[in-house]
Amino acid sequence: MLFSNFFMEHAGPAKGVARAADHMLLLYIALGNFLFGFLLAYIISKAGITTVLSGAITSAIIGFLVSSSYDSVSYGTTWVSSRTSIVADIAIFTVTSAIAGAIVTWVAGMGKKTA
Repeated sequence: MLFSNFFMEHAGPAKGVARAADHMLLLYIALGNFLFGFLLAYIISKAGITTVLSGAITSAIIGFLVSSSYDSVSYGTTWVSSRTSIVADIAIFTVTSAIAGAIVTWVAGMGKKTA
């Protein structure tokens, strides 16, 4: 929702496919974000990542790869996005993934005792 105007201005040739702000399904937006957060938490836990910086970097890489793969397939198979919008989406998702990974790592380390 923060970048909705940008994406509306840089949409692909398909028009009228985006939901208006008052018709967005916030439950599903939240669900998708929580599921991705759980994915990051699972990977961070399995990889044994313990520092906030490592969590942020790892999550940025994961976010970049996930969004790049999804956006590339979407751009190649639909008329919904433009190249400008997928580049922006990848950049935004990479940054938000880094922030989420830093938070996940920080919260996971809150219960650990220091030596």
